[in-house]
Amino acid sequence: MEFETEADSTNKFQPFEIKTEDITEHDNKPRPYLCTVCDKRFTTKKYLNLHRRIHNVENMYSGSESEKWSTQSQHKNIHSGKYKCTECGKCCGSSHDLAAHRRSHSGQKLFECGVCSKRFTRAGTLLAHSRIHSEEKRYKCHMCDKAFSVSGYLNRHMRVHTGDKPYKCHVCEKAFSEPGNLNKHMRVHTGDKPYKCHMCDKAFSQFVNLNRHKRSHSGDKTYVCYMCDKAFSESGCLKKHIRVHTGDKPYKCSLCNKSFSQSSSLQQHKLYVHSNRRPYHCFCCGKMFKTNNELKRHVHIHTARPHSCRHCSEHFASNDQLQTHLLKSHNKGA
Repeated sequence: MEFETEADSTNKFQPFEIKTEDITEHDNKPRPYLCTVCDKRFTTKKYLNLHRRIHNVENMYSGSESEKWSTQSQHKNIHSGKYKCTECGKCCGSSHDLAAHRRSHSGQKLFECGVCSKRFTRAGTLLAHSRIHSEEKRYKCHMCDKAFSVSGYLNRHMRVHTGDKPYKCHVCEKAFSEPGNLNKHMRVHTGDKPYKCHMCDKAFSQFVNLNRHKRSHSGDKTYVCYMCDKAFSESGCLKKHIRVHTGDKPYKCSLCNKSFSQSSSLQQHKLYVHSNRRPYHCFCCGKMFKTNNELKRHVHIHTARPHSCRHCSEHFASNDQLQTHLLKSHNKGA
């Protein structure tokens, strides 16, 4: 093993031990480099060095000692549960943060953008949003030169390079790079649908799905393609559509380098081509399938053609058809 040190602003050194033991995690990638501060592992020394800055963030912080203490105190409050939301259980660092968080439940949005009139529950979110109009992106990734208007977006993006997915579901062990995505995923297991449409009482597990559904009532399509004038109800759908014109394929398979224009196509490719997992189980015959759509098509055999031949895999809509098949194909009666 080897040791490295990194100096802070006061010329003190923080030791980090790099253990080169070959460990793999949920994605089967070797992660030989261990951070001995928090026990996280990484695929390369470069990613470990990037991660180490998290532990040295206090040294890099340029504010006063009182500001540092305030940041630490708020962080401790999150763990202690001092400011806990009674609706969803989320813990905040201060009473101010808790009040802002509660507005996400009430739907109250006090802060309005002066350019597009979009409203937000937090002033900080409005400030981050305003950079969209100014095109100011001052937070740049040093690994791929991608830039972001908010530092949090850059931190989230860095996990694309590191492959870090620290948030794991305790039910199915699926891992996520963000806690919010884990919280959304948990509703798959709980069946919780907290977001309700006030026009038809339909409920959804995610707020974004509720907003998408609301446009089915209004017919609103505000996102227009500048190349062909096709309109969409969601900005994400417009972004996907633009790739039809540009031919851009940003999602690359790490196993065969094949590229795709949509992340869903990449995931489907990995499942069909590189994986033998068949998690979808037919309750009628026990047959296993890779996708839910394959299972649905198969179940139709049992529901629309419930009469199966005991000598082969053929199914028939009526018993008469089955008897005819038995006589013609197998020279047998019932």
